[in-house]
Amino acid sequence: MTASDQQYAARPATPAGTPAAAAGTVDPDLLQQLADAHGVGTSFQGWDGLPHSVAEPTLIKVLAALGVQAHTNQQIEAALAEVELAPWRRMLPPAVVIKQGEPAQVPVHVRDGATAGLKITLEGGTGIRDAVQEDLWIQPREVDGVSTGRATFSLPGDLPLGWHTLHAESEGATATAVLVVTPARLATAQPLEERRGWGLATQLYSVRSKRSWGIGDFADLADLAAISGARGADYVLVNPLHAAEPIPPIQPSPYSPSTRRFFNPLYIRVEAIPELAYLRPRKRAALEKLHEEAAALNKDGDRLDRDTVYAAKLQALEMLYHTRRSPSRQAAFDEFCRISGSGLDDFALWSAIREDLPPGDPLWADPSCAIGTPEAEALREKLADRIGFHRWLQWICDEQLENAQQAALRSGMRLGVVHDLAVGVDHNSADAWTLGGVLTPNTSVGAPPDMYNQQGQDWGQPPWHPARLAEAGYQPFRNMLANVLRHAGGIRVDHILGLFRLWWIPRGNAPGDGAYVRYDHEALIGILALEAHRAGAVVIGEDLGTFEPWVRDYLAARGILGTSILWFEYDADAPLAPEKYRTQALASVNTHDLPPTAGYLAGDHVGLRSRLGLLERSEEEERAEHNASLEKMFALLRDRGYASGGTAPGTDRQSAEERTIEALHLLLAEAPSVLLGVALVDAVGERRVQNQPGTTGAVYPNWQVPLGGPDGRPVYLDDLPGNRRFNALLASVEGALHGS
Repeated sequence: MTASDQQYAARPATPAGTPAAAAGTVDPDLLQQLADAHGVGTSFQGWDGLPHSVAEPTLIKVLAALGVQAHTNQQIEAALAEVELAPWRRMLPPAVVIKQGEPAQVPVHVRDGATAGLKITLEGGTGIRDAVQEDLWIQPREVDGVSTGRATFSLPGDLPLGWHTLHAESEGATATAVLVVTPARLATAQPLEERRGWGLATQLYSVRSKRSWGIGDFADLADLAAISGARGADYVLVNPLHAAEPIPPIQPSPYSPSTRRFFNPLYIRVEAIPELAYLRPRKRAALEKLHEEAAALNKDGDRLDRDTVYAAKLQALEMLYHTRRSPSRQAAFDEFCRISGSGLDDFALWSAIREDLPPGDPLWADPSCAIGTPEAEALREKLADRIGFHRWLQWICDEQLENAQQAALRSGMRLGVVHDLAVGVDHNSADAWTLGGVLTPNTSVGAPPDMYNQQGQDWGQPPWHPARLAEAGYQPFRNMLANVLRHAGGIRVDHILGLFRLWWIPRGNAPGDGAYVRYDHEALIGILALEAHRAGAVVIGEDLGTFEPWVRDYLAARGILGTSILWFEYDADAPLAPEKYRTQALASVNTHDLPPTAGYLAGDHVGLRSRLGLLERSEEEERAEHNASLEKMFALLRDRGYASGGTAPGTDRQSAEERTIEALHLLLAEAPSVLLGVALVDAVGERRVQNQPGTTGAVYPNWQVPLGGPDGRPVYLDDLPGNRRFNALLASVEGALHGS
C-alpha cells in the first residue's frame, strides 16, 4: 500500500469517544512536551514538502487514545510527571529487545541501597546466564514515598538468538521480563546477491483452474508454483491469505481481514482433504453436486462470487469435519491445536460466536463478555463443537499451505511461496475482539493528505497500542509473524513504514485530521528479522509513499529488502536509469495498486476514472499527462535499444503491446535489484484493474476480477503451460537474468 493508496473508503464521521479541549485552553508548549514524550508527532512534512502542524484538539484525542489525559494544564503536568516516574515504578522494563552481539544494558529498579541480581533463562530452558552489574551510579528517585535506586546490568555479548526471560531479584522481591535477541542483520537474502531471482506476483483468488470451486485455492497455488518454477521462477508472491468472516457475506478486500494470524478457509481445496475418501455414498454425491454448482462459476469472466463459493465450501467442509479421522490424522490435528495454543482457541471462539451474532451486536463491546471472562468461558463450553470445526479448518489450511510450499521447492524454487502481510484488521474483526488489550479501538490508521487524495485516507483499522504491545512482551506480534511464516519462503510487509510510525485518526475526525504516532521500530523490525531468520525466509518491505529518508537505509542495514516500482522510480523529471535502482529490493513493473501493464499503456484507467467521476480535471488533461509520462519511459527504452516509437522488437507473433511489456521487463532486468517481479496479469495480457482506488464494491468490483486475457475471457491455470504469451515473457526474464 502506498501513501496514495485509496483502497479503503473513508469512514463517515462519528461522535468522538473523548471530548477534546478547545484550542487555546492548554499551554501549547506543555502539550507538545507531552506529545513528544509519548511519541505523538506535533507536525509532519506534507506531500507538498511543507511542514504542517497537528491541531491541538487532535493531539489531545490521540493522547487520550493512548490512555493519557491532556484536557487541562493540570492533567498535562501530572502526565509529564508520570512519564518521568513510570520506568522507576517497575523493577524491570516490560520487554527488552536487543541485537545479537551488540552491547546492551538493562535497568533494575529496587529500594535505594538494596542489592539486586539479574539472570537470563535461555529459551526452552536450555541454560541460565548471569548479567553483570555495572559500577554506575544514578541519582535515586522518590517513588510513592520510597527512595528508589537504579542498578544497571550488562547482558552477556554472546547470547543466542531467541526469546529468553530476564529474572530480577532484590530482598525477596522478583520480576520477570521478555528478552528478545534478534539478528543484527537478516542474512536470508544474501544468496540472492550471488544469483538474482525472479518470480510471479498474483491475486490467488483470481487464479482458477478447471478443478477450482469458482475461486483460486491452495492447490491452484501449488500448481502455479510448479508451472513457474519449471520455467526458472524462484517464488510466487500472493495477496494476503488472512481469514475473513467465518460465514458469508465476506469482505472481498484481502487487505481488510478479520485476523492477520490465521488463514482464509475459502482457499481450501476440498478434494485434497484425505477424509473425502471415506465419505458415505450419499454424502459423497451431495458434495460432488456442491462442487459441480460452484465450479460452474469458473466460466464467469466478469466477477468472482466469493459468497456463493464459500457457502458451498462450508457445507462440504462440514461433511468432512464430521467424518472420522484415522489415529494418525487425529494425532496431527491434536498437535496442530497444541502448538497453536490459546490464539487458535480464541479465534475459533470468535468465529463460532460470529456465525450467530452480527458485528453490531452489543456482546462485542461488552467488557463482561471479553476473552477470559466467565461469560466468554461459558460460550466456549456451549459452542465447543463449532469451535472444533473452526480449529479444524485452520489445520486443513495449514496442511494445504505446507503442500503448496513443498510443491514450490520441488519445482526448483529457492524461496517458494511469499506471503503478503496486511497493515491491519477491521474494527469488527476477530483480532479486534481477541487482542483488544493491545489494539486502540477508538482510532483508525490511514494516511495524511497527498497529491492523490487531498482529504487524506482512513483505512478503518485499529492500530497497535505501542506501550501495551510492549507490556504483552510483543507476543501477539510474534505469534502473527510465526504463523504466516510457518510454510513460506518470504513475506512482503504491506506499508512497512507502519512499523516506524502510523497515521492515527481519532474517531470522529476527518482522515486528514490525524497525527503520526511513533513505534519502537528497533523492537518491531528486530522481531520481524528474528522470525524470518527462524523460518529461513526473506522479508520484503513495501516502502513506498511518504517516509523519512533514513528509514530505507535502516531497513537495508537490517537485511530487509525494499520495493521499487518502475513507474514510480524517477530521477528528477526522467525515469530512473535501471543501474541506479537499489540492490536490496524487489523491483517490478507494476503492483496490485496499479492497472495491469497492458491497461496502463493504453490508459484504460484514465477512462475508467473519468466514467466513475474520480478525476479532478478533464479526461483530456489527465490523458495528456499520462501519455507524456509514457513517452519518457519509451525514450528510455529507445535509448537502451529496446524500443522504437513506443514498441519493442520481438517475434512476428507478438503484438506491439506484448513487445513493449517484454521490453519493460528486460529494462528492469538491467537493475541490480536482487529480486525481479513479474505480475501474472502482465504475462497473460489482462487489462482490468483489481482495485480502483476511491471506489467501493457498489461502484467497481474491487478484488473480484478473475484472471483474464486481452479479450476479458477467463484464463485458466490449466492453460498456462501452453499459453504462448505467458511462456514468452517468462523465458525472456529468465534469459535476461540467467543468460539462458
